[in-house]
Amino acid sequence: MKILANDGIDQSAKVALESRGFFIDTTNIPQVELPSRIKDYDILLVRSATKVTREVLDAAPNLKLVGRAGVGLDNIDTTYAKERGVAVVNTPAASSTSVAELVFAHLFSVCRMLQYTNREMPENGIKDFNALKKTASAGIELKGKTLGLIGFGRIGREAARMAFGLGMNVIAFDPMITEAEVEITFHPDAGIPPVKKLVRTISKDEVLMHADFVSLHIPGGQGYVIAEPELKLMKKGSGLINCARGGVVNEHDLVDALNSGHLAYAGIDVFEKEPPVYDGILKLRNVSLTPHIGASTAEAQKRIGDEMAEQIISFFK
Repeated sequence: MKILANDGIDQSAKVALESRGFFIDTTNIPQVELPSRIKDYDILLVRSATKVTREVLDAAPNLKLVGRAGVGLDNIDTTYAKERGVAVVNTPAASSTSVAELVFAHLFSVCRMLQYTNREMPENGIKDFNALKKTASAGIELKGKTLGLIGFGRIGREAARMAFGLGMNVIAFDPMITEAEVEITFHPDAGIPPVKKLVRTISKDEVLMHADFVSLHIPGGQGYVIAEPELKLMKKGSGLINCARGGVVNEHDLVDALNSGHLAYAGIDVFEKEPPVYDGILKLRNVSLTPHIGASTAEAQKRIGDEMAEQIISFFK
């Protein structure tokens, strides 16, 4: 069986698959060339960069399985894959911790203005040290604040667990979930049993109106979930974090809300177009930025690779 890991694969997963007789090609084939070069592969593994379109599927007569190394499937035409008899699998649990931790990296960054001082200190840290200190001293604490979660699946619940550990309040909206239990664990040596918190979901509008920070944990492909009407509902001085999917937030409307002072903060890991084509979102000092790295930790990539390898091996047993 020939596997094209077009967006790469963790070394441990590569070793596991090769030990079972799979041939793995880690060549990155550009999207425009993929239809002309996919025909000899039995399995296609992708992350978020490669799009598995109808054109790609039509050009792959031997394809039996598409694996998405990550959570969302919006870059795969799953309906047409099913019509073609091509199975699609993903790794929904493997990156939850990494993505949730990035949410809090952005939260800490904007609350203490790290994104601003890290830009300014190298150039102005000597001559304007006191001025920078004065500006950055207007930070706030997360403890006691309310985190609103739009989407309360695995990653949303992991973010809730971390928020509870920081002393935050949590509210959530999810059209598929009415309530869910979040377990807070302690170091084994502490001798403290896990604490369970029950979160009952409320309406999306209520989350937007009452949260100090709103974090998105939703799939893409559904258009704007956050645009001007939703931003107007958010509390004045609140913040928005998007480590979910590009295209669910209207970036121009977000920049308008930040420039007007209605929103005080934003943390953005994913963009409508990648690389970004609108630089307005990149230049504000109250916006924390990362280049789509939510699942890009060593631990998450190993878990993703191992889980994907297990699914592939199981599928072809």
